[in-house]
Amino acid sequence: ASSGIGYELAAQFAQHGYDVLAVAEDSGIAQAAERLSGGGATVESLRADLATPEGNQAVYQRIQSSGRPLDAIALNAGVGVAGPFAESDLNAHLNLIRLNVISPVELTHRVLKDMLSRGHGRILFTSSIAATMPGPFAATYNASKAFLKSFAEAIRNEVKDSGVTVTTLMPGATETNFFRRAGNADTKLGQSEKDDPAEVARQGFEALMNGDDHVVAGSFRNKVQASAAHVLPDPVLAEMHRREAGPGSARK
Repeated sequence: ASSGIGYELAAQFAQHGYDVLAVAEDSGIAQAAERLSGGGATVESLRADLATPEGNQAVYQRIQSSGRPLDAIALNAGVGVAGPFAESDLNAHLNLIRLNVISPVELTHRVLKDMLSRGHGRILFTSSIAATMPGPFAATYNASKAFLKSFAEAIRNEVKDSGVTVTTLMPGATETNFFRRAGNADTKLGQSEKDDPAEVARQGFEALMNGDDHVVAGSFRNKVQASAAHVLPDPVLAEMHRREAGPGSARK
């Protein structure tokens, strides 16, 4: 929650009267929490690496130590790894899986039990329209977002009529540090026009409050792309992604 969609989601909660625990692995989370505290909500920060069991445990312990029920959780932390899978760093891919997949599963398992016992709660997963297609040169990223989408839909069905809702936020390319950190700034996708993270977060928060199953956020182009993925075969989708995400594609 120190930047990007995560920060803007935290801002949405704070602006709507929620007290917030903002989490990130970097030192900027303390300053982000200070900026978010101006509207009357209490915003606390926790520096934790959610790619580790210790980081996830720290988040849940902090929730429990507050002595207050958790009304909602936004599971947004994620990272990308760009480039040919066989030529890229295996540890980077394993770290991606720990952060994008294992952390949401672990935190959901911990907080969902508490929400179900109270008969109330809201869970928001940040997936992506990347979940709808194979991702050459972003193989583990797209796969991780597909996992989250499927996982969220399954949990939503399991807990229906319980008072707990599960919503999936599916943005497209958004103006954040994601592409620079992932190492694909020189791709067509990296150089493309991107959506405003504040607007993406607003749409995600609104869908969460409405109890919607998912929202394809951002531009109309994202909605078209997500719809097309339901009818085009995977090899075609993979080739389309390759043209957008191939190394150096921005120069072609």
